[in-house]
Parts: sequence; C-alpha cells; structure tokens
Amino acid sequence: MKPITLSMTGVQHQQLKDHLFPGDNKEAIAFLACNRRNGDRRHRLLVREVFPVPHIACHHRGPSSVSWPTEAIMPLLEAAVGECYSLIKVHSHPTGYPDFSVMDDKADGELLPAIQKWVEHDHPHGSAIMFPDGQLCGRYMDSRGQLVDIATISVTGDNLQFWYAENIGSTTPNFAASHGQVFGAGTFERLNKLSVAVIGCSGTGGPVIDQLLRLGIGQLVLVDDDVVEPRNVNRIPYSTIEDGLEARAKVDVFEEMAQRTGLGTEVITHQQNLWNRDTVLSVAQCDVVIGCMDSLDGRYLLNTLATYYTLPYLDLGVCLDTHRAPDKAGQIREACGTVHYLQPGQSSLMSRDVFNMQAVAAAGLKRTDPDAFEGQLDEGYIKGVHEKQPAVISLNMFAASLAIMELLARIHPYREEPNAQYASTEFSLASAELFPDKDPGPCPLLNDKVGLGDRSPTLDLPALSRKATT
Repeated sequence: MKPITLSMTGVQHQQLKDHLFPGDNKEAIAFLACNRRNGDRRHRLLVREVFPVPHIACHHRGPSSVSWPTEAIMPLLEAAVGECYSLIKVHSHPTGYPDFSVMDDKADGELLPAIQKWVEHDHPHGSAIMFPDGQLCGRYMDSRGQLVDIATISVTGDNLQFWYAENIGSTTPNFAASHGQVFGAGTFERLNKLSVAVIGCSGTGGPVIDQLLRLGIGQLVLVDDDVVEPRNVNRIPYSTIEDGLEARAKVDVFEEMAQRTGLGTEVITHQQNLWNRDTVLSVAQCDVVIGCMDSLDGRYLLNTLATYYTLPYLDLGVCLDTHRAPDKAGQIREACGTVHYLQPGQSSLMSRDVFNMQAVAAAGLKRTDPDAFEGQLDEGYIKGVHEKQPAVISLNMFAASLAIMELLARIHPYREEPNAQYASTEFSLASAELFPDKDPGPCPLLNDKVGLGDRSPTLDLPALSRKATT
C-alpha cells in the first residue's frame, strides 16, 4: 500500500491553528478540502481550502470534546462532490492529549464512511488532531474501512515542518555525527526521511547533489537530459574525461557516485527535460525541489509545479560578469548570484522580477523551435535574451552551499533573525556581501493555483499533455 501524506502552506496552517485554538481551552473543529498527487511512490493530499466550522454553530465545545451539526458542512460536501475533494476533519486537543481518543475513534468510524457515501468517489478521506504547539497527526480510512496513519504531515511556510506517523528515533550513523553535532540528531533524522528533487545536474546542481547526499537525504530525484562533455568536466563533480568522451548521462554519473559512497540514499533518475509530463509527476511526489537551471521557461515551470503541488522551491542563479572594455577584456567585473526560497501562495520568480512572461515565452520558443526563435531574434521581436555566462566551479560551489544552508535554516532555524527576513539572498563576491530580502507578497499569476494537484493537462499546460511531451 502506498503511503499517504498531507501537505499545506504556512498560511493554511496558521489559519487552522487560529481557529482551533481561540484561547478558550475548548475543542474546535475545521475541515481541509484536499486535491491530490496520486503517484507511483506515494499519494499526496494537498490542502486547497481550510473550512472552519464556526464555534457558534457547534452543539457543544469542552476541553475534551466537541459536537457539531452536519448541516454546518453542507456547502463543503457539495463542493467536494463537484471538485472531487478529499476531506480531512481536524479538531484540537487543547489539553495536549497526544493521540486519538476512544470518542474520536467512534466519531471517525461514523463520519468518514458517511462522507465517502456522500461524495461518491474513491479518494481517501480522513481525520487529524492539532496540538497546542501546532503539531498535527492524522489518519485516513482505506478501502477496507480500516483507519490507517497518514505517514507524513508537512507545512511549507517560512519554516519547513514535518511530522511523521512513525517515531524518528533512529541512531545517527557515524558518517553524520559531525553535522549532527551542529544541527542536532533530529535534523539528520528529518533529512533522512526527505525526498528532494534536483533539477539540473551540472553547474550548481552537482555541488548541491553532493552536499545533500553527504547530509543523509533519504531520496534524491535527479532530472537532467544532458550528457557529460569533455569541456564541462571542469565543473561537474565526480565526472571524468572518460565520462565526457563516452557522453555519459549526467544523472547516471551522480547515481553511480551515490552508490559508491554507500551512504544509503535512494537515487531516482530522469534523463529528461523537465518539460515532460512523467518527469513533472515524479518530481511532484517529493518533499522539496531545488532548481539549478539556466533556462527561464524551466524555472517558470518549476515554480508552477511547486505551487500546484504545495512544495518548497529553492532556486539558484549565478553570474560571472567580465569587463567589455578592450583594455580590460577578460577581467572579472563581478561574481554574484541569488538563492531564492519560494513557498506556495507567496511571491514567485515572476513577481520578484527575476524574469517576465515574455522572456519565458522566448525561452520556450528557443527550446521547441530554435529556427523560429532565431528568426524572431534577428527581426527584433525578442529582446533581453542573454547568452550563456562563463562558468567557474568555485562560484557554483559557493552558491550551492548557500542554498543548502538555506534549506537547513528552514528545517532547523539557526539565524538570529526569523526566516521571514530571508525570502531571497543575493551575494556579491566582488564586494564580499550578502543581501537578504523579504517576500514581497503573493504572486497574482500563481496565487490561486496553490494545491490544485493533478490536472488534465498537467499543470493546465497543453505542452504537458500526454501526447505533447518532449
């Protein structure tokens, strides 16, 4: 049986907590309307909407019980029929009682089959408890009518929070002892349960993969359609001239490296461009996505994927700029880059003015029809298209390290200021400075796409229809 997980945004989690803990030490109730990623590795429930049951509508609210009329959720049930939602009932335990009670078992045994009968589809429905500190545990009813634990509940906000059905009390292995002493054994244990997708396995992607592997990530999903060439061995860790001469796939080089280390990370490879339906649906089953791509249309696609599937997205970009004056030709003017942390429902690369949709369209045309792209470029229809920048592994490694430290900060906050102050971090090696920036607010292009999950066509993009993959 595939494990089932539940994911929500930080805003949704706060909305749920505010309603369930109004300060009166009485239980309260809400529902989560969820879409899905029904994958081959796991089934993800993605919160689309939080539906609070008004406190005043409840028949009774006490420190250890709550009752409410079915009529209070009729609008939600009707929406669940039309949208094929999975519904998760969530109630609070203000006393901190750490598990489902006998009363909860009886209530769920009656409610969940009734919801299933009402909505008339086979998607799972379930129940969850929120505790005073915001932690959650949950379960769902399977096809046999049995209550089964939700394997993982995750929140993607300024911080990344993960709660697991099984205890994460395993012993930290020897290879992780040194960073376990810095961030704590609990951080390693969480990393060891994460599935992280890395899109782009060359410049910044290679050092990102190496660090994730040696930090003990449980599963790596690697996406890159390219092969090693002798000319880029200088910036792909663990690649060799022989790999370049044989034109080995970059993803295969890193899979082999991971196996040689013996550190236990599972590696799933896709020698495909991200603009591939099956690849998108595989990445959408992960816990975290990290983009190490140059292409603007690829970065747009990954930002969209992360929004539809409620995933945290780390985006890396670097630039090595040289002087153009004849007397300084070839001299480095600036070595810089930016690490963006993007959370569903907040700003995007587009709303942060990293690029606009005109540039995305131009990049897409270059990928799908190079001749047409060159024609429009020559005729002046396409503007602002940049040639590839020179690449240096030292700059790439600096950016990759900054990105991994950003991921660690989200899992185990270690900075003096809260993570909300670090939506993006720009660095300049020329001036030896870091420039953090706050999130500018929700992106009008993607804000209403949070948690949409599986669609037809995938991500509502015709290019990702089953017959139109490239």
